[in-house]
Amino acid sequence: MALLNDNYLKLKAGYLFPEIGRRVRAFVEANPSVASRVIRCGIGDVTEPLPPAVIRALHAAVDEMGVRESFHGYGPEQGYEWLRHAIAENDFRRHALNVADDEVFVSDGSKCDCGAILDIFGDGNRIAVPDPVYPVYVDTNVMVGHTGEADANGAYAGIHYLPCTAANGFVPEPPDGPVDIIYLCSPNNPTGAAATRPQLEAWVRYARQHGAVILFDAAYEAYITEPGVPHSIYEIEGARDCAIEFRSFSKNGGFTGLRCAYTVVPKSLMARSSTGELRPLHPLWLRRMTTKFNGVSYLSQRAAEALYSVQGQSEVRALVEGYLGNAALLVAAAREAGLTVFGGVNAPYVWVGTPSGYTSWQAFDKILAEAHVVITPGSGFGSQGEGWFRVSAFNSRSNVEEVARRLKALRW
Repeated sequence: MALLNDNYLKLKAGYLFPEIGRRVRAFVEANPSVASRVIRCGIGDVTEPLPPAVIRALHAAVDEMGVRESFHGYGPEQGYEWLRHAIAENDFRRHALNVADDEVFVSDGSKCDCGAILDIFGDGNRIAVPDPVYPVYVDTNVMVGHTGEADANGAYAGIHYLPCTAANGFVPEPPDGPVDIIYLCSPNNPTGAAATRPQLEAWVRYARQHGAVILFDAAYEAYITEPGVPHSIYEIEGARDCAIEFRSFSKNGGFTGLRCAYTVVPKSLMARSSTGELRPLHPLWLRRMTTKFNGVSYLSQRAAEALYSVQGQSEVRALVEGYLGNAALLVAAAREAGLTVFGGVNAPYVWVGTPSGYTSWQAFDKILAEAHVVITPGSGFGSQGEGWFRVSAFNSRSNVEEVARRLKALRW
């Protein structure tokens, strides 16, 4: 009989967002009269249409695909050269950051890459993950067998959790002992916290001292508004020797349904083989991509290229500013309701403390039942998220204004 991967049996209670979906469905089925009033501010999915520059690029690409002479079949698995060049030039070299075109690998989502990157690392690595943080980092390590079982609080043996609390501004600090692979997310999902230059410098120093690799998730970098906050780990000297960066077009260009992202793997980044040799990671990731991935569709890559046009950049800024405007309304409403609030400045997420006596899931149930608003319980992002909940600013302005009114009207 076929054997399954027992590591999947370690996973706890389903992935966070399916559990949210299950609870919302149960509430709506039990209360059909208010189903139309439910506003979803839980999952971080965008709501506004694709930018006009993208729509035009998609139409043009579709027309190309309808003509034999301009039809495109399989493309290069690592991305078309013209998109890799646009990414490296606009997101990095224009800002004096040394990233070559062929160090950029185009994919269908940074979520996928954050899990797939584990293919090129060995089983004996000590994994460090912020707490709270995006659940994919933990769950994918469980799936590939890098952890033991979870304890009663959901913490897995074998993972080094880095506490993110109000005391440290929800930015993790380097641990006292050595670890090998470090997940950093800035701006952070779910807390909205963005690491400062000195904080990232401390992490790069630590990684270089211990021969560790930083997996830097910058999916929300377009939302950074505060001056001096780094948009890329490569703004820090020495980071090319110790960091891989993930970025996405989902939250700046609205590509959650179109699917396009990229990962940067510097050629100077090394890791040690089982025989003690230092070997570059770049050719391993290239081999992984060309073996397990058939590339992002031509249409999506042309759409992503359009985001770098003058008009595309203007339209991206408008989208980002709209969502950040939503975040400001939610921050103000939560504070007016007497709640503790972080985030909403450099990220489209507002991180709110639950009132005394409420767990994260109890707050979720109360807000759904009484305000008919879906939020995300902080405990779903890690044990340090208990006592907090996340409100997403990805919504229409009218919906956000209504959510703000309802949050202010709640009685705890």
